Amino acid sequence: MFIKPYGDTSDDGAVQLSFTLPVKNSGRAKEAARQYVQKLGFKKVDVVHAAALSEDFTFFVAYGKTDISLDYDKVEYAEAVDKYMSMDEVNDFIKTHFKRKLVIVGACTGTDAHTVGIDAIMNMKGYNHHFGLERYPMIEALNMGSQVPNEKILAKAKELKADAVLVSQIVTQKDVHIKNLTELIELAEAEKVRGKLLLVMGGPRVNNKLAKELGYDAGFGSGTYAEHVATFVVKKLYERMTSRK
Repeated sequence: MFIKPYGDTSDDGAVQLSFTLPVKNSGRAKEAARQYVQKLGFKKVDVVHAAALSEDFTFFVAYGKTDISLDYDKVEYAEAVDKYMSMDEVNDFIKTHFKRKLVIVGACTGTDAHTVGIDAIMNMKGYNHHFGLERYPMIEALNMGSQVPNEKILAKAKELKADAVLVSQIVTQKDVHIKNLTELIELAEAEKVRGKLLLVMGGPRVNNKLAKELGYDAGFGSGTYAEHVATFVVKKLYERMTSRK
């Protein structure tokens, strides 16, 4: 099945772009933005918004149309979990199959000081009417906060005999998150705990495909709630447990 972007009508190829150019906001700057989008291969380009970010930088929003289509049948991507359970279902699953509380440690690692992602998953109040893992009766959840060195989170995981470690990375400029996430995997392998822990990563520039490539068990991006992560963790742990029998 071939697909194209959709604007006003099916398959019209309409695309919205936003970008910044290092020029002063002016009519000339808007024309430069329009020509730039044309050079990208778009047709019928219209710059609908221009705003000065500073004296010499301007932010633009533009629309254009493309003839390029994509064969959707050839797109390969595996979701971490196909069907998610509710909080109550997760707790019942743990009671039935593990008969003990699961221990999950989470942190925003490296130099990243942004806790919004890990807090949404871990904290009791959660986010957007979705309770965090601290609210789950059958989960012992420890949120270590921000700027936690990889060595420290692994040490805490070993101390608590954790079943899973969740790491959040919000800052992604110059792919700094890739370096830090890779370092955690290498450290876990060096300390021979990789096979004993589930390692799950999350963040706005993270998805399950990237997570697998870096050596993690799963990755979750924007729009993720605690029950999504919890479902993956309990099902994956159960899968590992039964495969050893």
